[in-house]
Amino acid sequence: MRDVHTSLNFTGTQVNYYFVCKRKLWFFSRGLEMEETSDLVLLGRLLHERGYARRLKEVQVGRIKIDFLASGCEIHEVKRSRKAEDAHLFQLLYYLYYLRKYAGVEGRGVLHYPLLRRTVNAELTDDRARQVEALLREIDEVLRQPRPPEPLKTGYCRRCSYAELCWGSE
Repeated sequence: MRDVHTSLNFTGTQVNYYFVCKRKLWFFSRGLEMEETSDLVLLGRLLHERGYARRLKEVQVGRIKIDFLASGCEIHEVKRSRKAEDAHLFQLLYYLYYLRKYAGVEGRGVLHYPLLRRTVNAELTDDRARQVEALLREIDEVLRQPRPPEPLKTGYCRRCSYAELCWGSE
């Protein structure tokens, strides 16, 4: 098993995909990126650009890309819907964890759901940091498998750009 610092090689997308679909996580982590053809991904990008044009200055630190930063190391992530709110929250918590471990920086996080006119504040407590560490170990276990996890039909499958890999042309 990798140590936690080695696990800082993960991206926020990988953390997000762990919650959405472990099979998608496995494919994506092996370089099979199908999201570029997704209308939902395009819609999300437009939402970022239009809703936060003045504030949106995507920041890359190592392996993570933060939508934008505000004063006092406040990390902001913009999401289209709350359908995968746990995935969004843990992606944001991973960013906070990453900055703590990688750069020694403490911060706060804010999830924005502009279409819903809702925000969610997040803080990396000691308990949340332990949850992130456990999550990183679980992601590592998924990625060490020689074959992708078996497909599991969920509510995300219908609009997933990887659906054909799992279900053919059903």
